[in-house]
Amino acid sequence: MENNLPKIYSKQSILGFSMFFSTLFGGVMLYKNLIETKKKAEAYIVLGFSVVLTVIQVVLEMMLENPKTSYAYLWGLVGGYILAYYFFPKYFPNEEQYHKKSIWIPLIIGILISAVFIALIIYGGSIENE
Repeated sequence: MENNLPKIYSKQSILGFSMFFSTLFGGVMLYKNLIETKKKAEAYIVLGFSVVLTVIQVVLEMMLENPKTSYAYLWGLVGGYILAYYFFPKYFPNEEQYHKKSIWIPLIIGILISAVFIALIIYGGSIENE
């Protein structure tokens, strides 16, 4: 491995974060990989794809009478799979040459964002019941 190559998030971490948080979250991780490796145009393509897929997911789920949590995981899995197994190998064909970037910061950010949304849902539900 060359020491001068930047650290990047692995495709497994991008898939996992896409599934458990959102395709947008995984897309931002891949975007950061591409920015670190000076592939700015490709980074914006990935980010645009992630935003579009997330918007489609939200719109379709809002149209459902009984949305289920499993649909969000399914969408995340599909989006993450596309990010990890289409875009990632396209832009990083030799993933092994890069050092792996730690997932702790994205994990903490994801948990904090989730906690804020959960708190808003609980708070919103308590206001409705008054």
